[in-house]
Amino acid sequence: MRRDFLKLCGLAGLGVAAPVLRAFAQPRHDEPYPGPYYVVFNASGGWDTTYLMDPKGTNGINRLYREGDILTKGAHKYAPIKQHVRAGMSNEDFYTEFGDELLTFNGLDYSVNNHSPGARYMATGKLDSLAYPTFAALVAACRGSSCPLAFLTFGNYSATGNLVAMSRVPYLPSLRTIANADAVGGNERSPYHDRFALDRIEEALRDANAARSTQPRLPRAERGENMLYAAQANSKALERVTQYIPANVPRERLSQQAEIALASFKAGVCVSANLTIGQFDSHANNDPDQMRLIPEFLAGIAYLLRRAGDLGIRDKLVVVVQSEMGRTPTYNGGNGKDHWSIGSAWFLGRGVKGNRVVGATDAGQFAVPIDPATLATKPDGGIRVRPEHVHQALRELAGIAAHPMSQRFPLGVPEREALKGLWG
Repeated sequence: MRRDFLKLCGLAGLGVAAPVLRAFAQPRHDEPYPGPYYVVFNASGGWDTTYLMDPKGTNGINRLYREGDILTKGAHKYAPIKQHVRAGMSNEDFYTEFGDELLTFNGLDYSVNNHSPGARYMATGKLDSLAYPTFAALVAACRGSSCPLAFLTFGNYSATGNLVAMSRVPYLPSLRTIANADAVGGNERSPYHDRFALDRIEEALRDANAARSTQPRLPRAERGENMLYAAQANSKALERVTQYIPANVPRERLSQQAEIALASFKAGVCVSANLTIGQFDSHANNDPDQMRLIPEFLAGIAYLLRRAGDLGIRDKLVVVVQSEMGRTPTYNGGNGKDHWSIGSAWFLGRGVKGNRVVGATDAGQFAVPIDPATLATKPDGGIRVRPEHVHQALRELAGIAAHPMSQRFPLGVPEREALKGLWG
């Protein structure tokens, strides 16, 4: 029986093996993480911002509209694409629904135009180091690394800086299996033990763990014992996810990722999620490719926001929408656009004042410097805003700028260059 018990506890922990690797290093808590929840959307490959939030209708920069066709919603200007959308969501509908909540930043200087360093720079705020964690990983580590699925990622650059474990749950059925690791095949109606037995197992593990905590142990033995205890504790916490897994699985890529993240948020077992779709690298046939992917991307963002409202956690979300590069202001010989080191980003959610645009690009799609104290454009004497400026502001928004884990990974932004009032 003892052997079977240990075997079952080990099996229960398999589904969450990655998230508990560091659980032994800090005390655990039984309370669900209450938020805020952080979501980073990645348009992997490099989106064409002139077909989104930074429209240009002159100089041949794009071919689907003219300057006089550019639309506005409040403070925002955006490209008209509705007539080119075959599936997904248009700019017109997106801005109508979310424009009042949206903060746009234009003229972001990526400094590089290669995918790997660009993705790393946008994710971490640090270009010249492979050791830095992404913002999503850092905020998960600072706010709730003991959560079973503290940092969820579905791809793109996902380094953790060894601060928190990275969790990958590719499909909703996988989430159900993990959430019911103490049941046969993840079926909550077929548990290995009844609730009375599980409570006794948990009590025995807790008492044994407490008794051993005062005894000298070899590091390997201590780690193993604590992982066993954490696996059982995490398994119980993950059971809360089951009730929030939808019966019908959406077909769209981002919608599936959103459901996994939102169920984990609502259950209080997750702090942040890194959502992504790729193929934006439109070196050939830029316009058809972007008109296929941009509507899908917008629809995925809208899906997450609407479903968060259904679950009652919309007001606890902080959403970052980005890409690792933009597209050139000129077309190449294959009707495509190549890599461009100037781009844009979106922000919305808790603590972010919407209906605002900060920064700009000029008629040639080059970044215009801004005054960091006022956020107004300042071609002479302003600063070129780079990812580290944005990440410093994100850390401040999340309340983790002074956290010891953040201090281990300084961004090197001088105080005179800090973006004052970016979030309103």
